Amino acid sequence: MKDTDMNQSMKLGLAALVFAGGMTGIASADGPRGERGMGQVDFETLDRTGDGLLTGEDFAAAADARFAELDADGDGEVTEAEFLERAGENAAERAAEMFARLDADGDGVLSRDVFEARGADRGRGMGRMIARFDSDGDGAIDAGEFETARSEMREMHRERGGHGEDRRR
Repeated sequence: MKDTDMNQSMKLGLAALVFAGGMTGIASADGPRGERGMGQVDFETLDRTGDGLLTGEDFAAAADARFAELDADGDGEVTEAEFLERAGENAAERAAEMFARLDADGDGVLSRDVFEARGADRGRGMGRMIARFDSDGDGAIDAGEFETARSEMREMHRERGGHGEDRRR
């Protein structure tokens, strides 16, 4: 395969990832509000020409921008270290956003009450889970019921194509 063919193939592959929302959390640095790590790219970001149409050139430009963002040293290749660095930045951004959501009063600290409240919410969900899979009605899940629940969850996970549509919202 010629070098230009490989570059074209790589651009098309990256364009497909851009269109599908791939490379989760790795978005173009010039998103709608200049934010980085925005996850899914919106139409306006992809429409580089602003003509209201998405063309192959728009997708290729978005793919180039994503690749350039990953290629920190600009050598035309993304190393594992570059990829992990960007992934770490995205994880830190998501963690900061989560912290801000939990810190309702904005004082920069989370009290134990915040975690207990979240635990209570999860506890209600666990109660529903136990009720759903407690086939013998003893109020607990034994090893067999656990395996049944696990199999059902895996199947549901597969049917939804991963984490489910609402998981990342």
